Amino acid sequence: MQRQGFLTYGLIGLVAGLVNGLLGIGGGTILIPAMVYLLGVQQHHAHATSLLIVLPTSIVSVLVYQAKGNLPLRSLLGLAVATSIGAIIGAILMNYCRPSLLRKGFAVFMLVAGLRMLF
Repeated sequence: MQRQGFLTYGLIGLVAGLVNGLLGIGGGTILIPAMVYLLGVQQHHAHATSLLIVLPTSIVSVLVYQAKGNLPLRSLLGLAVATSIGAIIGAILMNYCRPSLLRKGFAVFMLVAGLRMLF
């Protein structure tokens, strides 16, 4: 990877990590559009990369929140298991979706989430 490409990926990753850590809304909200529109990554590859990045960033976030006493781990175990199952199913289904459908679905989800946060 060229130096400029490495710096661009690093900057996008840093912003996504900050958004994830500060706002708790997930780095995918930054990663997917940035990879598709700024880096020219295919839609499916961007979604898959975002899913892969969730694991290490989630582990780091959990450790930080737990150290501060802000995370009741025992009560969240069932949620974590169910979310993992849903992620597996979603990742499998994603492979059957056209890129345009993924873009539109992601846009609708972000719009609804943004409106919900405003109101």
